[in-house]
Amino acid sequence: MSDEPGDLFEQAKTEISGMAKEGLDHPSTKPVLVGAAIGAGVGLLTPVSIPLGALAGAGIALFLRLKR
Repeated sequence: MSDEPGDLFEQAKTEISGMAKEGLDHPSTKPVLVGAAIGAGVGLLTPVSIPLGALAGAGIALFLRLKR
Protein backbone atom coordinates (compact mmCIF):
# COMPACT_ATOMS: atom_id res chain seq x y z
CA MET A 1 0.00 0.00 0.00
CA SER A 2 1.30 3.44 -0.88
CA ASP A 3 1.20 6.45 1.41
CA GLU A 4 -0.11 8.74 -1.32
CA PRO A 5 -3.25 10.65 -0.25
CA GLY A 6 -4.96 9.89 -3.56
CA ASP A 7 -4.49 6.18 -2.96
CA LEU A 8 -6.30 6.42 0.37
CA PHE A 9 -9.26 8.15 -1.29
CA GLU A 10 -9.34 5.53 -4.05
CA GLN A 11 -9.23 2.73 -1.48
CA ALA A 12 -12.01 4.38 0.53
CA LYS A 13 -14.12 4.77 -2.60
CA THR A 14 -13.61 1.12 -3.51
CA GLU A 15 -14.31 -0.05 0.05
CA ILE A 16 -17.49 2.04 0.40
CA SER A 17 -18.70 0.84 -2.99
CA GLY A 18 -18.09 -2.76 -1.94
CA MET A 19 -19.94 -2.23 1.33
CA ALA A 20 -22.88 -0.71 -0.55
CA LYS A 21 -23.05 -3.63 -2.98
CA GLU A 22 -22.43 -6.52 -0.58
CA GLY A 23 -24.10 -5.15 2.56
CA LEU A 24 -23.34 -7.10 5.73
CA ASP A 25 -21.46 -9.75 3.72
CA HIS A 26 -18.61 -7.29 3.11
CA PRO A 27 -15.82 -7.67 5.68
CA SER A 28 -15.64 -3.93 6.43
CA THR A 29 -19.33 -3.31 7.02
CA LYS A 30 -19.59 -4.63 10.58
CA PRO A 31 -16.49 -2.82 11.95
CA VAL A 32 -17.66 0.44 10.38
CA LEU A 33 -21.15 0.01 11.85
CA VAL A 34 -19.62 -0.66 15.27
CA GLY A 35 -17.54 2.52 14.87
CA ALA A 36 -20.71 4.44 13.98
CA ALA A 37 -22.49 3.07 17.06
CA ILE A 38 -19.59 4.02 19.33
CA GLY A 39 -19.47 7.48 17.75
CA ALA A 40 -23.21 7.90 18.26
CA GLY A 41 -22.79 6.96 21.92
CA VAL A 42 -20.05 9.53 22.31
CA GLY A 43 -22.25 12.07 20.55
CA LEU A 44 -25.02 11.33 23.01
CA LEU A 45 -22.76 11.89 26.02
CA THR A 46 -21.05 15.04 24.73
CA PRO A 47 -22.26 18.30 23.21
CA VAL A 48 -21.65 16.79 19.74
CA SER A 49 -24.82 15.65 17.98
CA ILE A 50 -25.58 11.95 17.60
CA PRO A 51 -25.44 11.93 13.76
CA LEU A 52 -22.13 13.80 13.74
CA GLY A 53 -20.71 11.38 16.30
CA ALA A 54 -21.90 8.41 14.25
CA LEU A 55 -20.36 9.84 11.08
CA ALA A 56 -17.07 10.52 12.84
CA GLY A 57 -17.01 7.04 14.38
CA ALA A 58 -17.71 5.39 11.03
CA GLY A 59 -15.03 7.52 9.37
CA ILE A 60 -12.44 6.62 11.99
CA ALA A 61 -13.28 2.91 11.75
CA LEU A 62 -13.02 2.99 7.95
CA PHE A 63 -9.72 4.87 8.10
CA LEU A 64 -8.25 2.38 10.57
CA ARG A 65 -9.47 -0.48 8.38
CA LEU A 66 -7.80 1.01 5.30
CA LYS A 67 -4.50 1.66 7.06
CA ARG A 68 -4.04 -2.03 7.96
